[in-house]
Amino acid sequence: MTQQEALDILKLGANVYITGPAGSGKTYVLNKYIDYLKDHEVDIGVTASTGIAATHMGGVTIHAWSGLGVRDSLSEYDLEAMQEKQYLWKRFEKVKVLIIDEVSMLHHFRLDLVDRITKMFKRSNKPFGGIQVILCGDFFQLPPVSRLGEQEAHFVYHSDAWKDAGFKVCYLEEQHRQTDDALTRVLNDIRANRVGETTMEHLRKCYAQNKKNSSTGIEPTRLYTHNIDVDSVNERELTKLSSKETVYDMHTRGHDTLVSILQKSCLAPERLRLRVGAKVMFVKNNFEAGYANGTLGVVTSLTSSGPVVKTAGGKSIQVIPESWKIEEEGKVKAEISQYPLRLAWAITVHKSQGMSLDAIEVDLSKSFEKGMGYVALSRVRTLAGLVILGLHPKALEVDGDILEYDEELRELSKEAAAEIRGMEDMNARQEKFIAKIAGEGVFDAKGKKVAKSKKGKGTSGKRGELSTYETTRSLLAKELSLADIAERRGMTEETILTHLEKLVEADPLALMEIEYLRDTVPARRFGYIKEAIREAHEKYGDWRLAPVKNILSKGPMAKMLRPAVTYFEIQLVRLFMKAKKE
Repeated sequence: MTQQEALDILKLGANVYITGPAGSGKTYVLNKYIDYLKDHEVDIGVTASTGIAATHMGGVTIHAWSGLGVRDSLSEYDLEAMQEKQYLWKRFEKVKVLIIDEVSMLHHFRLDLVDRITKMFKRSNKPFGGIQVILCGDFFQLPPVSRLGEQEAHFVYHSDAWKDAGFKVCYLEEQHRQTDDALTRVLNDIRANRVGETTMEHLRKCYAQNKKNSSTGIEPTRLYTHNIDVDSVNERELTKLSSKETVYDMHTRGHDTLVSILQKSCLAPERLRLRVGAKVMFVKNNFEAGYANGTLGVVTSLTSSGPVVKTAGGKSIQVIPESWKIEEEGKVKAEISQYPLRLAWAITVHKSQGMSLDAIEVDLSKSFEKGMGYVALSRVRTLAGLVILGLHPKALEVDGDILEYDEELRELSKEAAAEIRGMEDMNARQEKFIAKIAGEGVFDAKGKKVAKSKKGKGTSGKRGELSTYETTRSLLAKELSLADIAERRGMTEETILTHLEKLVEADPLALMEIEYLRDTVPARRFGYIKEAIREAHEKYGDWRLAPVKNILSKGPMAKMLRPAVTYFEIQLVRLFMKAKKE
């Protein structure tokens, strides 16, 4: 499948799994779709399985975004605690598309937990609560790793969520990283589990290589399987240089927790120690400045304006600080700023995943995971840029189950490509989907959202707020159910309840207009919930939902209330109590 065909499928609104060999353009397709959605002001959750992968795309980990954190299970108490967090309600209310990159390293049970969380916040039993979910990755690369005491991890295609979501498979076939046919054949042989004498002949030629770039003196980056080897090499090589050391400290702003997430996931160090002659690697894309994530170079000077680096291609670059951000709803929640460099005599194979390097020396003698060899060898563009320091037979192995499943993925991708090629009304379907998820607004002939005109001041004094509340109020006159109002507004029922609270707060007469909604909760049930709210309010002095839920789920009330009371019911009863000051 081509990149354009994959992009066309994404624009139709299906749940999609994007896969393909290293260098086939998976991240490129994701970024094109993200740009398309941003052009239409669609709220997107941009995430990845690891912090490093997330920062490549300007996102956060799926664990942080979903509120899951490091948990490997969710109790009822955990779910109740999550529902007390207003920022999560706000996030899930607005999100229309969720992207998870590098899913090969995401545990299958965590995808199920994300599915459970989205269903809860979206109040929908549809897969992932009805939002479009896009997974991206390659199961031939590194698998998820289980911590001590954690349940056994499998690839995400073993999850229930994978089966239920009905992902369209986009298997990209084009090659945009490797420029060497011999290297491409080697990588294809590994993926197909057909490493033979011809494959090994190509690799053995790399054992004896010990090349340096003749014009810049740049040596290849060394890839190791263990951190201890990486740190030792970089420290040793830096101290060998006789030039004066300069230290550049990272600048940060924003919430401490989010800043910490960025710092841990960013490849640029908090304290960047450099000397003239240091071998460095750029860790961010800036094509206009002449470098990409993985570009190698040597520090030629350290000026008051920052480091000057000469790349492998001979280009001299005055490096300026770059920033990494966590953004939500167009606002920067946290930001770190640092020169986009790190010492690059050595890095780990894990950290190299997703990079394109000019030249590497790789030690795979301590390989402990299937897929390590494929990840390491696919980082480089040509065999001429590859030096093998050691090779354990395990490094070139691939999982038999993955090999078998890969054939199924290829067939599913062919079916998806054939379907898109024969779709006569594709453009109309794409325009219909983008109009739906972009919400209210006006669109031009190309389906791009046109900016809305500004309204007068609303109930809280902010522009445009009165308009959305009045729109909800106009539907009350028709005595529509909350579900119908929410569907017409393209919002959740919880958001509509929030509108009602604002309306009643601003105009007590609005209480008469919502009185018909009281019957949404049967009278006897309404009374029990009201009693529990009073009890919780007397005990804690506030209107929180979780304490009420606890009261209703235990003791005699729990036996009388079947099915179990939902947070939505509690919120509705609370609305009437607060409005009438009961």
